[in-house]
Amino acid sequence: MSSDFESYEQDFAVLTAEITGRIGKVPKLVGDEKKQMVANVEKQLEEARELLEQMELEVREIPPQSRGMYSSRMRSYKQEMGKLEADFKRSRIAYSDEVRNELLGDDGNSSENQRAHLLDNTERLERSSRRLEAGYQIAVETGEQLGEVVMEKLNHSLPK
Repeated sequence: MSSDFESYEQDFAVLTAEITGRIGKVPKLVGDEKKQMVANVEKQLEEARELLEQMELEVREIPPQSRGMYSSRMRSYKQEMGKLEADFKRSRIAYSDEVRNELLGDDGNSSENQRAHLLDNTERLERSSRRLEAGYQIAVETGEQLGEVVMEKLNHSLPK
């Protein structure tokens, strides 16, 4: 079972490396090339999300006593995914700001400051959401483990 997880991990690592490379290219491209690259990155981000879901399913199937290590790796992968998505947003916004400023002849300083502030707030909200999700997952896992322990004790204490 963990071999499936490790296979998904390898696929995720390769995919995120490709996404990172393509995200770096997005601001430098123009026109149809940029649109094509954005579409490719969006598709790859979706594939990465699906891999994370498959990995989560595999972790749920792992016995509770060895699940902790895999759960912490999953949290790390989710954080990496969030970072990739934020980087992708920034790369697209950087490009749109350049085009806007060029067309309007505007230096856009106040707009840039507002956009940066909004991005920071969005990022902060996303981090908080991930922390809440991780806390919820830990609570669920702890509840499952406690339930198993209680059921085991009850099973042993019942007269046979």
